[in-house]
Amino acid sequence: MKKPALVRAFSCVSITIRAMSDTAQERLHHSHLERAREQIIDLLTRQQVERELVSRSEVSKQDVVAQLVARQQQAALETKLAQLHPADIAFILEALPPDVRETAWGLVRPDRRGAVLLETNEAVLRALLGDMRPEEIAAVVRHLDSDDIAELLTELPEELSQAVLVRLDRDDQAEVRSVLSFPEGSVGSMMDLDFLSIREDASMEAVLRLLRRQKKLPAEINQLIVIDRAGHLRGVLSLDQLLLSDPEKEVREVMTADPTFFYTGDDIDDAVSAFEKYDLISAPVVNLHKQVVGRIPVDAVVDAIKARAQSESLRQVGLREEEDLFAPVIASAKNRWPWLALNLLTAFIASRVIGAFEDIIVQLVSLAALMPIVASIGGNTGNQTVALVIRGIALDQLGPTQLRKMFSKEFGIATVNGALWGAVLGVVTLALYQNLPLSVVIAVAVLLNLWVAAAAGVLIPLTLQRFGRDPVMGSSVLLTAFTDSMGFFIFLALAAVFLV
Repeated sequence: MKKPALVRAFSCVSITIRAMSDTAQERLHHSHLERAREQIIDLLTRQQVERELVSRSEVSKQDVVAQLVARQQQAALETKLAQLHPADIAFILEALPPDVRETAWGLVRPDRRGAVLLETNEAVLRALLGDMRPEEIAAVVRHLDSDDIAELLTELPEELSQAVLVRLDRDDQAEVRSVLSFPEGSVGSMMDLDFLSIREDASMEAVLRLLRRQKKLPAEINQLIVIDRAGHLRGVLSLDQLLLSDPEKEVREVMTADPTFFYTGDDIDDAVSAFEKYDLISAPVVNLHKQVVGRIPVDAVVDAIKARAQSESLRQVGLREEEDLFAPVIASAKNRWPWLALNLLTAFIASRVIGAFEDIIVQLVSLAALMPIVASIGGNTGNQTVALVIRGIALDQLGPTQLRKMFSKEFGIATVNGALWGAVLGVVTLALYQNLPLSVVIAVAVLLNLWVAAAAGVLIPLTLQRFGRDPVMGSSVLLTAFTDSMGFFIFLALAAVFLV
């Protein structure tokens, strides 16, 4: 039965209001974090100033006053940090300069430091852990789950990681070593070892009694993993099925017998795609014998998506993930040298193309004003195509058939846009320079360069992937160089043939 129009209208308004409310809450939360960061910086600054003033006071009074000032400042800072969520503390630490960050980090409660470390980026994480002794790190991470400990240890040098590992409890050591044994980027390296399993021959009432005896349920749990006597995966039992089914029934009568699951060696990108496609909250993880060894929760998938997005956004502009916002100037400059060198090389190639047509540009100066337009519009089209191809590569959607269809589609789009905007640019050129042949030349040059951009946008990332290179890192630079050089060449070559 369809809803009345008025009800549907109110529903739409309600959804819009909720969306606006969520956005407003996000802005409010971000504003709150910014204020907290400024307050902490202000407290740390005042602490430094007051220490300097105390150091200038009389020696007899200096010790007493210094202790009072230090205690007041430390109490205020500790209170402020204690009120924040670990993720918010991590946000503040990432935004602080290294010297101030170290002071603030020292005021975070020891039992919360592990949770804060899990939320910080790689650069800040390595900086904080690099200044700590192995026993200090072991004491900090001891409060975390084994999979979280393994995640942090992967960011440490091998010697330091082993030194921390031997200082953990034996049970934690075994579980952490198990997680660390899986390749980076695999499901096994990100799985959660904390899961609840039940037997398929148990009654629903027995399962409920089992849950009531648990002191704490695993995070992001929406289903129980069903196994047989040998620990093999048999299915999953959702909490809905558990609560709404007849207590006398056995688990095998109610469970979902063909759940989505992953092997420990599966790529984490496959898990990300499955979670997005099937709206999963958690999924079992099995070994090669299909015995359940863990589960992958949605928060691990979200972290993987976030890490991949951040990595790609940095790599597109030639930055490394481990570069700190406040890293030393020389170190940051060295990280960017390869990127600048490659840009310099591609710019030199484009300049040589222009240099080959110097005589023609001298005869028709308007070419110098118009040729950047041809190059830039080709680069824009090519970058759009590159983005689609990289997305297709990431989602493993580009088989031979799909690739042919995509190439045909992009070529068709380039033809439509090239004809339309080439004609627009031709009309503008005619109005500015009163030169009909020049207008036709630039219109044709735009069309041809968009064809080149579409082809390059498809072929460059695929070629980089074929040779084992990162398409995200190299595609944009190569595409810009190619479309610029070809744009200049096409436009100036047409001008040389038809205008001079």
